[in-house]
Amino acid sequence: MSRRRKTVDGLHGLEIDALLDDRTVEIIVCCGSGGVGKTTTAAALGVRAAERGRQVVVLTIDPARRLAQAMGLPELDDTPRRVEGIDTKRGGHLDAMMLDMKRTFDQVVLATTSPEKAKVILENPFYVALSSSFAGTQEYMAMEKLGQLHADALADGRYDLIIVDTPPSRSALDFLDAPKRLSSFLDSRLLRLLSAPARGPLKMFSAGMGLVTGMLTKLLGAQVLTDIQTFVAALDTTFGGFRARSERTYALLQEERTAFLVVAAPEPDAMREAAYFVERLRDERMPLTGMVLNRMTSPAATHVSAERSLSAAEALTEAGRHPVAAAVLGLHGERMRRAAREHHLAERFASAHPGVAVAGVPALSSDVHDLDGLREIGARLSGE
Repeated sequence: MSRRRKTVDGLHGLEIDALLDDRTVEIIVCCGSGGVGKTTTAAALGVRAAERGRQVVVLTIDPARRLAQAMGLPELDDTPRRVEGIDTKRGGHLDAMMLDMKRTFDQVVLATTSPEKAKVILENPFYVALSSSFAGTQEYMAMEKLGQLHADALADGRYDLIIVDTPPSRSALDFLDAPKRLSSFLDSRLLRLLSAPARGPLKMFSAGMGLVTGMLTKLLGAQVLTDIQTFVAALDTTFGGFRARSERTYALLQEERTAFLVVAAPEPDAMREAAYFVERLRDERMPLTGMVLNRMTSPAATHVSAERSLSAAEALTEAGRHPVAAAVLGLHGERMRRAAREHHLAERFASAHPGVAVAGVPALSSDVHDLDGLREIGARLSGE
């Protein structure tokens, strides 16, 4: 099933409905920088897919909680919650959930170690800090949760489509980088040495490690260092599966059953970041399906040029006649100019990335705050 269409302006348009109807697609990842409508796009895709017959869960990592409000849910947490008000005539349904970073980390610990060792780890102050605020933990746990969701969906058939709203990022795809960073940190030689500085084959280094430990004690404090040593000593095989699990999920993201959508806005900075996302996804051999260009300006009377409108507005103003008409003409002229700038940005992007399909979404007159608003976004995504 084709996911492209030729638009009248020569750009390759993205067929959103073809993507949502493709049952071989099991994961859609919405990625992009902050403030471009990524969360709203993920929610709108979830609503449209469910009403076209898919069994959908939307996982958001955005802490702003806008998804819950738009879907009429009192709150979102780590448990999938059914969205009411979805048209289920085609057999679909929609659940939504928000990543709970620490709870997901705790679940990893409980699932991979004995109850006794899990208690030691979960109560360790260093672990509490690591699981709550360590740089990259949120993105890593997003990968963990995605892997869990996908495995569960295959096991019980509860879902056939997972839509992921990734964390906003200004430094490429932290969502992809975090597992490597976190597993490398947990496997680092320093942490391993700290766990047993004078045992076994490390005895020859005990004097040197004593100096290092003494220095770290001065910098961190004895209790902090003890917490770190206790935490690392409890690792053993508990976190030995970190790298293996992240590699499995990473490989899953590279398969054809995953579709990446880069979400952007028609602004120079956002388009530059979108171009970087596109290039990075290609470098990582991720299946890039296309780009969603949100909040496009769509003037009503396109047959009246910007120059003509602004000229008429200026003439009326100078003559002191019809101030309302002059204001309307001036507003239309500015909108036409803005639309031209946005179209130029889109064309420049298409020229630099000719293989990337684009779905342009005209801006709504108001913010999205309910299911009807999400349906409207979905319809505009699909070119209706």
